[in-house]
Amino acid sequence: MLTAPVDVAALLSPLAVAPQYWRGTLVMTALTVAVFAAGGLYRARRHVSILDELPSLCGRLLASSAIVVILAALRHDSPQYLVGFIRGMAIAAVLVLAGRLLTREIATLARRRRWVEHNAIIIGSGPTAVELARLLRRYPRYGLRFVGHVDSPSPATSSTVPVIGTLDQLGHLVRLTECDVLIIADPDCPELVLMEILRQPPVATCDLWAAPRLWGSRSHGDHIGAIPIVKVSDTILSGPHWALKRASDALFAGSALLLLSPLLLLCASLAFVDGGRGVFFRQERIGRHGQPFDIIKFRTMRPLDEQESQTNWSIAHDRRVSPIGRFLRRTSLDELPQLWNILKGDMSVVGPRPERPYFVEKFSAEYPSYAMRHRVPVGLTGLAQVSGLRGDTPISDRARFDNYYIENWSLWLDTKVLLRTVAEVFRGGGR
Repeated sequence: MLTAPVDVAALLSPLAVAPQYWRGTLVMTALTVAVFAAGGLYRARRHVSILDELPSLCGRLLASSAIVVILAALRHDSPQYLVGFIRGMAIAAVLVLAGRLLTREIATLARRRRWVEHNAIIIGSGPTAVELARLLRRYPRYGLRFVGHVDSPSPATSSTVPVIGTLDQLGHLVRLTECDVLIIADPDCPELVLMEILRQPPVATCDLWAAPRLWGSRSHGDHIGAIPIVKVSDTILSGPHWALKRASDALFAGSALLLLSPLLLLCASLAFVDGGRGVFFRQERIGRHGQPFDIIKFRTMRPLDEQESQTNWSIAHDRRVSPIGRFLRRTSLDELPQLWNILKGDMSVVGPRPERPYFVEKFSAEYPSYAMRHRVPVGLTGLAQVSGLRGDTPISDRARFDNYYIENWSLWLDTKVLLRTVAEVFRGGGR
């Protein structure tokens, strides 16, 4: 928490002696902080060392400085201006490195004196888990206070291992011990069961770390007593990431509705010519957290009854789909009214595709990971769909791609999916 403010103060320090460079200094500050954040230089680390960070710090400082200097050179012809500005950036870079050294020393001192420590539960009771517990008890510099092991009940577990509870009790134990950090170290349970437990609300708020099982696993320099550990990213989309995704969805949907209004009118006219009044098709789908909503599409056929509409899996080769309807479906133009669903907040631009309640219940019973798709809003397009998983393709494959998207979300991943969706539309790769 202390590192980012110190970086900002160091980067803005040239303004104290050279306020005339305020525009370039502000740009340099914003760009450098963004580059540091993208490179993980503000992430929590268990092993704190300025020498571990130094190569990345220097490389990113040089890269951001080069970009700002090029921009300044394009805007100013005066050599004196550029020399003065570069001198200020050099001072700022030195102060950033000094500030990092200071904050790391403060963090290490606070941990060793136990002024700052977080309660930690180790999930597992094997040799690696026992060794991690010993290291945390002996070396306070990692900032963790070991409170006990949690594991599945097993006859192989030694009575000397202080198991404070089973995995089923993990949520209760997190609250009871005021635990902030969970460390996974080869627990005696299937991975699917463990992930189900880790996604529960009381547990999902904890920082999650894992000791890789394979020798030679890289941990980007982080470790506890030379046992490599990796930070596990959030398994839910929340906080600033969720706010950023929602804002980008609203901006995209609003702009698209305005820009594509002539195309929407044309599609509505085609649907009217094809089937008369009632150009829109509404159907109940399941969205975020299992909440139902009505999805909107252009009508491409008329089912015999509501029961058929809710339970018929595929109509790709149904004779009741007219040539116009087949064109709208093949080009995915029938999906455009869902921009209104996105603007309302029922859907997102990119996410798992929404499904009907009958099939959500069916697939959730058959595939344990299917229900996890509903941690985020459903989408107009999705990673599974642009990866060739449309129509009659394995549900398990779709669920795996959807959960991968959720747990690896970034604005760039959304952009990639959108670009691939546009390519699919132009190829006519719809249903």
